[in-house]
Amino acid sequence: MSTNPLVSVLIPCYNAERWVAQTLESVLAQTYRPIEVIVVDDGSTDGSLEVLAGYGARGVKLMTQVNRGAAAARNLALSAASGDLVQFLDADDLLAQDKIERQVTGLAGRTDAVAMAEWARFHRDPNEACFVPDSCWRTLDPVTWLVEAWSHGGGMLFPAMWLLPRRIVEIAGQWNECLTLADDTEYFTRVLLASCGVFFVSGARCYYRSGLPGSLSGSKTRAGWESQFLVLALCEAHLRRHEESERTRRACAVVWQVLAHACYPYAPDIANHALARARSLHALRTWPGGGPTFRWVSRMVGWKLARRLQRLSGRP
Repeated sequence: MSTNPLVSVLIPCYNAERWVAQTLESVLAQTYRPIEVIVVDDGSTDGSLEVLAGYGARGVKLMTQVNRGAAAARNLALSAASGDLVQFLDADDLLAQDKIERQVTGLAGRTDAVAMAEWARFHRDPNEACFVPDSCWRTLDPVTWLVEAWSHGGGMLFPAMWLLPRRIVEIAGQWNECLTLADDTEYFTRVLLASCGVFFVSGARCYYRSGLPGSLSGSKTRAGWESQFLVLALCEAHLRRHEESERTRRACAVVWQVLAHACYPYAPDIANHALARARSLHALRTWPGGGPTFRWVSRMVGWKLARRLQRLSGRP
């Protein structure tokens, strides 16, 4: 890889008229050069295409497809990319101005490792974001990073965090277009395991937009839970194929229980299957989080009944 590698920023866009301009401005303001920006509109029905068309004069390449999902859009963008390094980015998330520059410097020309950034949530204004370090904000080998993240409930693996050498992307393979919800978790699990390590780059920052009405990540649908179940099954297989050990089984048992806690009582059969998967892996048992009232009721009647009561009370 050259000392000044081209970075490809790849953005899928579906009905992101309200946010995509801010996302693109955060990319075009990057202190690092050279970059190429490729946006794939995934059959938007709002004004996204009109917004995107205005960025052609500033070097943004626009591609379109019929609505096939974000994974297919990312694969299409990747097929057109020329960069030695790849930055995937969702159309509502943001990058700090020096995010890419810091990560390029952190990789120091290496093509066998991935760079990770600090991240924080925001709802409307990125100035709301509070960057709170967790146990994964450090340089680790990929299995240890995943075990650490999953042992605390799953961790975050969203696209903006990462800067990826093209070599690692090619080893990992394409995005899985059969997945909807949590497809980024499955993809970046493969990416990390295709690398020799995760380089944490202190000061490189990205912003995850939360609380969007109708967002896929916030949905509680049967299809969403089924996709999450499939994602965890694939992730478990990826990790245990890489290392079969007590620590990997324990970590997988934790995330299966997290899924069960989240999808009960919306999809009780999926929750029970997830709990069975957890029991087959490790003896560790976890309890769902919640406020003081929920924790007290859970101790009295069990967490499943507490979840049903919570839903009956109108809580999501």
